[in-house]
Amino acid sequence: MTSSNTILETVGLTKHYGGVHALEGADFKIHAGEHVAIMGDNGAGKSTFVRQITGVERPTRGQIIFNGASVTFENPMEAREVGIETVFQSLALADELDVPDNLFLGRELVRFRLGPFSILDYKAMRQRTMEALEKTAVKIPNLKNTIRNMSGGQRQCVAIARTATFHSKLTIMDEPTAALGVQETAQVENIIRTLKQQGESLILISHNMRQVFDLVDRIVVFRRGRIVADLRKEETDPQDVVAYITGAKTGAEFQDAAA
Repeated sequence: MTSSNTILETVGLTKHYGGVHALEGADFKIHAGEHVAIMGDNGAGKSTFVRQITGVERPTRGQIIFNGASVTFENPMEAREVGIETVFQSLALADELDVPDNLFLGRELVRFRLGPFSILDYKAMRQRTMEALEKTAVKIPNLKNTIRNMSGGQRQCVAIARTATFHSKLTIMDEPTAALGVQETAQVENIIRTLKQQGESLILISHNMRQVFDLVDRIVVFRRGRIVADLRKEETDPQDVVAYITGAKTGAEFQDAAA
C-alpha cells in the first residue's frame, strides 16, 4: 500500500536479459520532496533500475506505482508526460540547437496549425525557458547560443533546466557531475539544493560519496542487481556505505540479497 506522500514506489521490480539477472526484486520508495541517492559498483543494477522506471525498457516483472497509480511506460515520453524527468549521462541534447529549442524538443509550443503545418510559438517557449532557468538558478548568458558552443557545465545545466520546464514531479539525475570540473560541479550541486528548497523529489545516481552526503536524505545501495541497504544519511557514514557496496555488510531486511 502506497502512503499518500509517496511519489514513486516499485514492488518486486525485476529485469532479466536472457539468463542475466540484471535487476532482481527491487522494492524502492521515494516520498514527495525527498532526495535519495542510489549507489553501487559498476554493474550493480543502478542504471538498469533507472531504465525500468523511466520507460527506456520494460521490466520482466514487478510493479511501478507513480503518484498513487500503477503505471506501465511504453517509452520515455510516457514517463515524462506523467512527470518523471531524467538527466541521463549522455544529456540527450541537440548540439546545433539553442537553449529554448532543446528544452522544448519534441514538445514544442504551437501558436496555430495550418493543415499539415504548424507555426511554433517561439516567444512563449523563450519565456518558459527563462522561467525554468530562474527556477533552477541556472545561469546561461545567451539563450541563442547553440549547445555545441557551451561548456560541459553549461550543457549539464541546460539538461537540468529542461526538467523544470515541464513541472516534473520527480527528477532523476544519472552521474550529473562525473565529467565536470570543480567549479561546474559546484554549480550543478547548487541547482540540486535549489530543487530541494522548492520541494522537488530527486533520485541521484552517483559514485561521489562527498556529494551524496552533502545533498541527499537517504542512500539506497545496489549490489549484484539487488537492493542491499536503505540508509538514512544521519544514521550512517561513508565507511559504512562502502561496506554495503563491497559486500562486507548487508542490511538486516535484505539478507536474502547477500546470497
